[in-house]
This record gives sequence, structure tokens and C-alpha cells, in this order.
Amino acid sequence: MTTAFEALNAETLPVRLGRTTALLERIGADTSAWKIREVGDGNLNLVFIVEGTRGSVVVKQALPYVRLVGESWPLPLKRSYFEYNALVRQEERDPGMVPEILHFDREQAIIVMEFLSPHIILRKALIEGQQLPRIAQDLGLFVARTLFRGSDLSMEARKRKEDLALFSDNVELCDITENLVFSDPYFEAKLNRHTTPQLDGIVEELRADRDLKVEAQRLKHLFTAKAETLLHGDLHTGSVMVTPGETRVIDPEFAFYGPMAFDVGMLLANFWMSYFSQAGHETDGDRAGMRDYLLDVVIDIWDVFRDEFSRLWHTERTGILYQRALFEDRGDALGSAQALDEVLQSIWTDMLGFAGVEMHRRILGLAHNADFETIEDADLRARCETKALKLGRHLAVNRRKIHSIADINALAERLEKEIVA
Repeated sequence: MTTAFEALNAETLPVRLGRTTALLERIGADTSAWKIREVGDGNLNLVFIVEGTRGSVVVKQALPYVRLVGESWPLPLKRSYFEYNALVRQEERDPGMVPEILHFDREQAIIVMEFLSPHIILRKALIEGQQLPRIAQDLGLFVARTLFRGSDLSMEARKRKEDLALFSDNVELCDITENLVFSDPYFEAKLNRHTTPQLDGIVEELRADRDLKVEAQRLKHLFTAKAETLLHGDLHTGSVMVTPGETRVIDPEFAFYGPMAFDVGMLLANFWMSYFSQAGHETDGDRAGMRDYLLDVVIDIWDVFRDEFSRLWHTERTGILYQRALFEDRGDALGSAQALDEVLQSIWTDMLGFAGVEMHRRILGLAHNADFETIEDADLRARCETKALKLGRHLAVNRRKIHSIADINALAERLEKEIVA
């Protein structure tokens, strides 16, 4: 019998989940002793931390609308089903990098999972100026392993096609990305917002930039048509939780089959945005060292991704693409190397474009990030944002002519030194 959806609150949660075996085993059976606080500060969902006599868990529930906007923007509850399935697959493909799932209720769109403590959101850590030693290694490995192992390079063909069919139903969240990332920032969309009037001039320039708009639509075409692998779909510094010794990835509810380069591009874009935001967070002293650290992280993530992807190419290439029967089994290791180079070059070029439009949408669209939003001085915030917008434009339009992260970082450093009126 189907039970009508009902949003949780701190009072009803113990009643509704108080008989869930996995929950009771983790935190204790005395529901009267549970301490519950609602901590969801994202755009879409309810999130509770539940503490009992034996431990703590996180309870996440999807709502039938976009929380950031309200009931005027309905959204299906099935997105929690895709998040659950994505977490299961990510755990298989890079064990230990996502929270442990304890319970899933599809009808009520509830996922009960491991409470990550003393972890904090990576974006918050970077705003505070923390230089975390593991994030480049951990995130580089995560994107390489999940993207490679979720593709026709590795998976059995029937299983990958079944997965493709499953995640193809995550239509509504793909629609959010397709509009908010690739289209809305480049015209006067209803839900757009930006720092005004300070950014009005550059916003007008970008929306009149034919080359930029064409590239944004080419990237949108790739996003919709290039179903290469299972993506996280929303991989940014707000979707990563950290301690100095551990990195964990959360919130893959935007998961779907798309281009490998998308997750990588979104991730790197957020480190470049953090770089440009540092001037707005120097209340506790100069952030020059933090800027250097952030640019090094970008280099290291790409290097780790490329190296691990290459290792998997040589050791786990068991899918229907670039079969060993065509190359290594015929003594043609050079042919395999050539194919790998071309695949990585394609990912590189597309990754730069996706990074560029991600930087634009976080400043000009609906969903902004705290790196810039927490800078109270609007003039200072706009100066930081202007530099990020310029780099984003360069990445999107000139992506086929860019040869290294070092070149991009050098441009970022020049932009950072510019005096913006």
C-alpha cells in the first residue's frame, strides 16, 4: 500500500523512523533520547542530524519542489532514488569516498546515511583559508575511478545500457542544469541575479558575446548528447566534506549519463572561483599563500586524474571501447597509447569549456556560491567576480587553444593583479 508523501520535521521524525532497524542499531533504540536538528542549507532538500545514545546519522529527504524557490517550482521526489543509486555505484567504484547508506525509503524520498564528523563542507574550509593536504589526491582519484568505471571503457555493455536507461529518467534535474548552467546566464532569464549595478557592464558584454553564446550552446549539446559515463552531476566544493585526513563526496542527486569532462570541469571551476574570492576573505591577514595553494590543487587534481585514468586504461579496459584485441593483444601498445592520448585530449578540451560556463552561472544565474556571496562589501565582491567572469569566458571560448593548467593559472594570476574599476 502506497503511503502519501509527508515532509519530516523534528517532531515527527522519531515517530516515523523509530522502528527502522539500521537507524536504531546505529544511534540507539530510545527515541525519546534522540536529539534532532534540521541543518539543510542547500537549494533542494530537508537535512536532519539525529543524535542518539550510541551515535549519530544524517536523514535527508527530498521535497516535491525546489526549496530555494518554493512550491511554485515543483520537482519530483524520484530524485532521491537517483541519488541513492548513484551513491551505491560510487561506493563500488571508489570505496570509502561517499557516506555509508543505512536506509532508503523510496516512497518518502528518505535516505538515512552515515553522519560525517568532524567533517565540514570543503567550500567553508576554503573560505576560512584552510589548506587541506589530501583533497587534490582524493578528488583526482574519485573522478578518474567513477568516470572510467561507469563507462563503456570498463563496464559490461548490457549493464551499462541498463544503467543508462535507469538514470535517463532523472529528467527534471538534468533540465535544471541544462537551463541554469548553459542558457540562463547568457540572457535576461527571470531567476537570474548578479551584483548590481557593479557587474551590469560586464554582464551586458557577455550576453552580447556571440562567440561565448555559441560555445555555451555547443557545450550544452555535449551535455545532452554525449552519454559517456555516470556523472555525479553537481560536483563542486559544496558537495565535498573534509577533515585534514579525509575527503568524502556527497549529494549526487543530479546523477545521469553524460560527458566525462563535465564533473572534472565543474570541480576545477570551483577552485578557480575560490582563488578569485580570497581577496574578500582577508580579514585575518594576507591570503597569498592560500592563492598559491588553490592553484596548486587545480594542477594536482588534473595530474592525479590523468595518471589514474591512464592506469585504469591499461589495467581495467574491459568494456566494448578500444578493446585490447585491437591493440595490446596484437602487440600494438603504441596504438593503445595513441587512443588514450586522444581520449584524454577530448576530456581536456571539453573540461575547460564546462569549467568556464560553471564560473559564469555561479555569478550570473540563480544558484550562487558562498565564496563570493559571503563577501559583504559589494564593490569588493564585484571586483572578485569580474576576474572570475573573465577567466570563465577565456576557458569557454578558447578551450581548443589552451594547452596546460599552468597557462590557465598564469592568466588567473595576471587577472588577480588587475585593478578593476
